[in-house]
Amino acid sequence: MPKRIQVTRTGGPDVLGLVDAAPVAPARGEVRVKNQAIGLNFIDIYMRSGLYQLPSLPSGLGSEGAGFVDAVGDGVTHLAVGDRVAYAQGPQGAYAHYHTLPADNVVVLPDTVSFDTAAACMLKGLTTQYLLRQTYPLQGGETILWHAAAGGVGSIACQWAKALGVRLIGTVSSPEKAELALGNGASDIIDYSQENVVERVRELTNGEMCDVVYDSVGKDTWETSLDCLKPRSLMVSFGNASGAVEGVNLGILNQKGSLFVTRPSLNGYADTRERLESMANELFAMLSSGKVSIDIAQRYPLAEAGEAQRALAERRTTGSTILLP
Repeated sequence: MPKRIQVTRTGGPDVLGLVDAAPVAPARGEVRVKNQAIGLNFIDIYMRSGLYQLPSLPSGLGSEGAGFVDAVGDGVTHLAVGDRVAYAQGPQGAYAHYHTLPADNVVVLPDTVSFDTAAACMLKGLTTQYLLRQTYPLQGGETILWHAAAGGVGSIACQWAKALGVRLIGTVSSPEKAELALGNGASDIIDYSQENVVERVRELTNGEMCDVVYDSVGKDTWETSLDCLKPRSLMVSFGNASGAVEGVNLGILNQKGSLFVTRPSLNGYADTRERLESMANELFAMLSSGKVSIDIAQRYPLAEAGEAQRALAERRTTGSTILLP
């Protein structure tokens, strides 16, 4: 019997249960994917813990995976049974052997990209694409600060920024992670467990500071991030690894140099099938060219999804983690 991870209440990793789950027939405009690999992301933890609200309970979990199209609903013309595909947008339920979802959220996967690679990087890679190419269209020559540069998104961003000719200063928590980020193309690394981030950015930039700060950490780094920016530059807050940024006084943006701030999401950029396909094609081109490679540092069986999430939350992982059904 096929299985899925199910959540009956929000809480810690122990609320994840492996249950029998018959494949759901696709309705009009939907397809069913037989997963070959499943992505693990911080947003899954936010959903499980209740930081982000699940539509209803009990619920499946996860939004990213890759596999074969197993069934096609009425009205779907761009996908066919047997197609190699990948996806990174809802509904929740990717932690499963089979996942039924809107066909417009699914893209054809080229033969040059493996299922494991796609599952490990669709959400992170598309996130990197909109951050570097749309939220702030980097042209080359800019200096940016990237928190958690050895993480899943950070590992891709270091490589992509290097390919664009952008100077990426990354923050990490250990010498091992510093080595990893430098190997991926970061220009400079700051170990925030040993160094003052703002002071080091000032030293590294000769006082000029950064054009953009990309911050997926959230509450713990909010003030530090603002202090690393040039006047009239952009703060991009795209995650809450340490907790949500709350109680923001907009006046602080004025005090620190007429700063801009944005809180983007993948759904806000990949909001049509055409835009999603365009973004995915750019990601697949970067992967196929070798300019970006994906380090799958952890693989867990689907039944151990709770332990995989625990490792991610405790920052014991590097690169990307996937679940295998």
